[in-house]
This record gives sequence, structure tokens and C-alpha cells, in this order.
Amino acid sequence: MKSVSMIGDDWKNRVSEFATSEVFDRLFKEGMGLVEEAAAYLDGPGRQESRQLDREHALVYAAESMEVTTRLMQSASWLVVQRAVREGDMTSDEAGEDKFRLTPPNELRSLSAVEHLPEALLDLVVRSRALYDRVWRLDKKLFAIEPAPTDNPVMSQMERLQSAADTGAFDPLAIWRDPK
Repeated sequence: MKSVSMIGDDWKNRVSEFATSEVFDRLFKEGMGLVEEAAAYLDGPGRQESRQLDREHALVYAAESMEVTTRLMQSASWLVVQRAVREGDMTSDEAGEDKFRLTPPNELRSLSAVEHLPEALLDLVVRSRALYDRVWRLDKKLFAIEPAPTDNPVMSQMERLQSAADTGAFDPLAIWRDPK
């Protein structure tokens, strides 16, 4: 993946504007609140609920709780980096480094694999996915590497067809004309 520092400065303005926006403030509060809520659940009631599951469902619970934690920590880390840009502790260039960027969201597990999990964990799964997806889309949009304009392949082909038509290459009656 190309580092965004190799591209023009347009993305830097987007990053700075976003970091100082009300949208960022709300997203930051929501993200950090969800981190705290998940930690409280997983360390308290969730631990008790997981002990009541059979072995197979307890393994699925463990996997899902780790994924929730991972998604939330990655989202929170990204949000903290944006806050560092806002406060001048980090530059947009630094925030654009690959180590601070998010990866595409993971695939969903089948419904049958998670249907026996506690409702509170399922709620955290859904909400952590939604947060991660939003943050990932923002990351993609803010740090978008806009490719240099290239020739339009459709227009190039149309021009070649027009040129061929202008030279008579598509004259259907040419085969019956006298070759003299």
C-alpha cells in the first residue's frame, strides 16, 4: 500500500478538517463509550454468562469477545490518532502512515454460530462492527489516494472506431465494388 505522504496535500486538509469537526467529537465520544461499555460487560456480567455456556458455545463466545475487543481497540486507536492531529501532537503525514490505517472489516460469522450467545454480547458484536465499519470508511475517505487522471479507455476505443470508419474500413459495399 502506498504511503499517503507520497501524494498531494489535498488529503491533509480533509484529515485536519475532520479532526476538528463536531462529527469527529461525536464519533470519538461514541467510540470511547463503547470501549468502556464492552470492557465493563466482558469483565463482569459477560464473564459470568460465558461460564454458563456449553464448551462449543463458550469457544464461540471467546472468539467473538476477542473480535469485539480487537475491533474496538483498533477503532479507538484510530480515533486517538485523529485527536492527536487535532491537538497538534501529530501531523497529518504521521497519521497517514500505514501503521495507523485500518484494514477492511472481517467477514461475519454465520448466524448459527452465534445464535446461542448472550444477547448483550451479540449487541456488542453488532455495535462494534458498525463503529469499525464507519471508522474504516472514514479512514478510506480521508486518506484516499486519488489516482492521476488517465485516458478514458471507452473514449479511446470510440476514437479508434471513428477513425476506422472515416477511412472506409466499415464500408459494407466495398466487397461488391469494382476493384479498378
